[in-house]
Amino acid sequence: MTKAYWVAHVDVTDPAVYETYKQANAAPFAEFGARFLVRGGDQQQREGQTRSRTVVIEFPTYEAAVACYDSPAYQQAKALRDPVSTGDLVIVRGYDG
Repeated sequence: MTKAYWVAHVDVTDPAVYETYKQANAAPFAEFGARFLVRGGDQQQREGQTRSRTVVIEFPTYEAAVACYDSPAYQQAKALRDPVSTGDLVIVRGYDG
């Protein structure tokens, strides 16, 4: 089964409120089998444009990644994040080679 990933680039304007988003997203991420591969941390931008924070989350399947994003629980968490951040997020199917 091919895994899938959320890849997000985010600028956060209020870290304290963003922490409430992180707490709220824990339940839907657990429900859909999400695993953080990258959660902020040091980064070097070498090409193009990006934002200050990069997050990569692995899901067991593409369907689980999409279902998590669309779930009511994640949408409630996202509502906490939206006023205090600007970002770009893609859901991408992994490569089985």
